[in-house]
Amino acid sequence: MTADDLVWIPGGTFAMGSDDVYPEERPVHRVAVDGFWMDRHLVTTADFARFVAQTGHVTVAERRPDPADYPGVDPALLVPGSLVFTPPPHPVGLHDPRAWWSYVPGASWRHPEGPGSTVDGREDHPVVHVACEDAEAYARWAGEDLPTEAEWGLAARGGLEGAVYPWGDEFAPGGRTMANTWQGRFPWQDLGSDGYSRTSPVGAFPANGYGLHDAAGDVWEWTSDLYRPRHPEEVASACCVPRNPRVDAADQPWVPGLPDAAVPRRVVKGGSHLCAPDYCLRYRPAARQGEAVDTSTGHLGFRCVVRAGERAPADTAGAPPG
Repeated sequence: MTADDLVWIPGGTFAMGSDDVYPEERPVHRVAVDGFWMDRHLVTTADFARFVAQTGHVTVAERRPDPADYPGVDPALLVPGSLVFTPPPHPVGLHDPRAWWSYVPGASWRHPEGPGSTVDGREDHPVVHVACEDAEAYARWAGEDLPTEAEWGLAARGGLEGAVYPWGDEFAPGGRTMANTWQGRFPWQDLGSDGYSRTSPVGAFPANGYGLHDAAGDVWEWTSDLYRPRHPEEVASACCVPRNPRVDAADQPWVPGLPDAAVPRRVVKGGSHLCAPDYCLRYRPAARQGEAVDTSTGHLGFRCVVRAGERAPADTAGAPPG
């Protein structure tokens, strides 16, 4: 991306989290964040293709998994691939995601639905099937970084303190569709009334108050913070507001009870085109989930930041907007 693709996010203090929806969003607490630049839109397939062409990077989904990292798994099953959304033809219970997610050998950022699929015509869609390692490699190449959860949260709000969505409190103000989310009964009935059944081109929906597109919906976004099941309780009653917090160590950065419970998880933000009111009301700035760092899916991408003082975009002469 170029400097024109970056927008300045003014620093400030905001209420992070929510006490009203999911437990992992609690408690609400004040956080201070210094100003920074952020990609106006998600990293696209075309952006990622340029990175791969210049560096030869091979994504996690394109590599054979190391059997040592997956004890007890039949090595014959450890083949390159990624998770692809495969909607069932009829209603199913919402307790087991395996009913709509499939590990598809050969699925990758080049082949989003598996062998035979391509990204032709989707060059301006967000790149997907990128694990955290892939997003970090791209960010280093671009001279940028992944945002912290706090930075992402401040930016996604677009200056609207306490609003439910990046654009306000009403999901579809005046009947206008503001983000690429699921319409219909998840996961089998996709009405596609927003014009898209999977990802959408970046910038297809209105920007928030800071000029960021797709701060809700389309695809989830990696952050640099390790995941904790809740925000620490002490932050809600701390005498001092945390400034530029980042979670780079966690005593339990995973979700107990899952087969890959020992794999560290990073916070992902923003929700996706698969988020639905009857299943995943997470297309909100306060929403958060933990994603295993070795995981790639068809609804997970990223965008990057440049922090003031680290590397200013070329056309800003090293200074944020006045």
